Amino acid sequence: MFPGIEGVGGRGMNPAKMKQMMKQMGINVKELKDVQEVIIKTADSNIVIENANVTIMNVQGSETYQIVGDAKEIPKELEIPADDIKLVMEQTGVSEKEACEALIKSNGNLAEAIVKLSSA
Repeated sequence: MFPGIEGVGGRGMNPAKMKQMMKQMGINVKELKDVQEVIIKTADSNIVIENANVTIMNVQGSETYQIVGDAKEIPKELEIPADDIKLVMEQTGVSEKEACEALIKSNGNLAEAIVKLSSA
């Protein structure tokens, strides 16, 4: 459970003894079974961990999760609301496709998209 902890004579510590010692110190460890994937969502991307092994360590009421697996980061795509596209179309007289492209280029900023299309 704890890499690098060695018993007497350089041999590894007995796992049962290790569990007993951890329990005496108020540390409980359990492994989640049948985890398919873990997703960590951030503002810019999602981190997807496949083939995940998840261990929960509870130390005096505080839980720590350890996740081991194959991780990949997937950037989030910009989502443009239909109302924003409609507003840009109404304000500039352009097609839906042009309004959508302008919003993507302006990172969803309505005013910037309208100004760029109006000055073109």
